[in-house]
Amino acid sequence: MGSVPNPDGSVSSAVPTAPTAGPAHLGVTGSGKRGAPGLPGAPSVPDAPKAVDKETTAGILFGIGAYGLWGLLPLYFFVLQPAGAVEIVANRVVWSLIFCALLITVTRAWRVLGAALRNRAVLGTLALAAGLIAVNWLTYTYGVTTGQAVEASLGYFINPLVSVLLGVFVLKETLRPLQWAAVGIGFVAVGVLTVSYGKLPWIALTLAVSFGLYGFVKKRVGPRADAITSLTVETIVLAPLAAATMIFLAASGTASLTTHGSGHFWLLLASGVITAVPLVFFGASARRLPMTTIGLLQYFAPVLQFIVALVVFREAMTLDRWIGFGVVWLALLVLTVDMLAATRKSSAAKRLARREAQGAESSRS
Repeated sequence: MGSVPNPDGSVSSAVPTAPTAGPAHLGVTGSGKRGAPGLPGAPSVPDAPKAVDKETTAGILFGIGAYGLWGLLPLYFFVLQPAGAVEIVANRVVWSLIFCALLITVTRAWRVLGAALRNRAVLGTLALAAGLIAVNWLTYTYGVTTGQAVEASLGYFINPLVSVLLGVFVLKETLRPLQWAAVGIGFVAVGVLTVSYGKLPWIALTLAVSFGLYGFVKKRVGPRADAITSLTVETIVLAPLAAATMIFLAASGTASLTTHGSGHFWLLLASGVITAVPLVFFGASARRLPMTTIGLLQYFAPVLQFIVALVVFREAMTLDRWIGFGVVWLALLVLTVDMLAATRKSSAAKRLARREAQGAESSRS
């Protein structure tokens, strides 16, 4: 299925992964009871399930925190008025770089960052990712600040379908029947929404395609750069253009950074923290949860964005737009059912393989 994108710019694999089995240090005794190695019939360690439950709970809370903050991001852009999309994104890049530098200093990860910058393959890939995320950030911020937050949320609803298509056309993956059904329903939804808006929903499609491509590019980096390192490299690539943009806006008298009071000034500076904190939360969540759960949590962000657009911004939703969104949600439901079914099948296959391996080991001993 490609990747699970996140509105901050991070990405994770969307291929369903079964949760790992219980503690690996527990052996199987001759009596078939699970116990400590070398102690036949010894009771299971009682604290292990509690530890797993705590990790899972923490992972879900971190995930809700990350996607919740991303979902509420339109409110932040709203209070930044009269700053426009270009100024907001330029400030976001510059202050994110400064905050990332602080994080790297605290975590003593300068060597990791230096290694990423010296690796031409990693640097080139992240430079391409930086261009894609810049397009994504500009489009999303423009949509929110021009009264089109509903359409912006639609982009992140459509994104999983774009990831599926990238899997087919770029990675040459073979789709399961339900995945094909979800993609077909998605195309119908775009057609309905095009009629509703009277034009192609270009904001939503630009967001979905740019984020899908961003996820694909970031997946090529893999474990060679962690989330903070990746974000730092990407902002290093974008920072010269962003700083030049801020200088140009200030020189032309159109910048709002220093002309609308101290509150507005500090709100714009806070964009670095607001960009990085959800990313840290997401990293903490991804380490604790199977990717199936992460894949389900990702819908939390566009749902919140959609609610904010309707309840806070009072954007209009005509009947035909409700129908279009309903068709999109139907496609996502089909995709989710397929993902859960594939995960159960994979988990069952892994359990069977473990039992067969344990049986073979017991017969040899």
